[in-house]
Amino acid sequence: MNLPTKITFSRIIIIAILILSLFTLSFFDNLSLPTLGNTGINLIFLIVFFIFLIASLTDFVDGYLARKNNQVTDLGKFLDPVADKLLINSMIIFLIAPSLFAPYNTEQVVSINVWCAIIFIARDIVVDALRFIASNKNVVIAANIFGKIKTVLQMIAISLVLLNGFPFSYFDQNWPQGLHITDFVVYIAAFVSLLSGIIYVYQNRKVLKN
Repeated sequence: MNLPTKITFSRIIIIAILILSLFTLSFFDNLSLPTLGNTGINLIFLIVFFIFLIASLTDFVDGYLARKNNQVTDLGKFLDPVADKLLINSMIIFLIAPSLFAPYNTEQVVSINVWCAIIFIARDIVVDALRFIASNKNVVIAANIFGKIKTVLQMIAISLVLLNGFPFSYFDQNWPQGLHITDFVVYIAAFVSLLSGIIYVYQNRKVLKN
């Protein structure tokens, strides 16, 4: 196992520990945790944000090292998308209803819209199915710029939700009640995710033919 693959594998371990920790903490509904000043950022969510940030950065580091040092392997190709989807989709599901999964976070005002979450996850399922069909026909579907932009926007959206909309939360008071700038970031990420999925299917529609 080379260094890029070890980094990818470490990301999977980090995700597993993070989700297990959040699952355990969800049982402590009487847990009282401070928020940072008037930001509304919960202490645990802040820690999760930094862990998520580190895990997200490893996604770019392992790919860069693999290409730079010519260390691209089949194991790495398999583990990298698995790690990405575990990281992104697990956090998306967790942030659909923060008040349910994190009852100790009473100050949370933003979340991942459930319809956006469905788009995020459904898009990955469709693209993965397309790649599976293509692989059976010895066709490789490479990642394109739209998929990479989608991933970056998802990471930004998740980070903003973990930070309870900070720093845009200071401007939300000028918006109609119930609307948050972070919500629009989530909507934009969902739109780009849907668009990238459509582009993947259209560009590789030939693999769907007999």
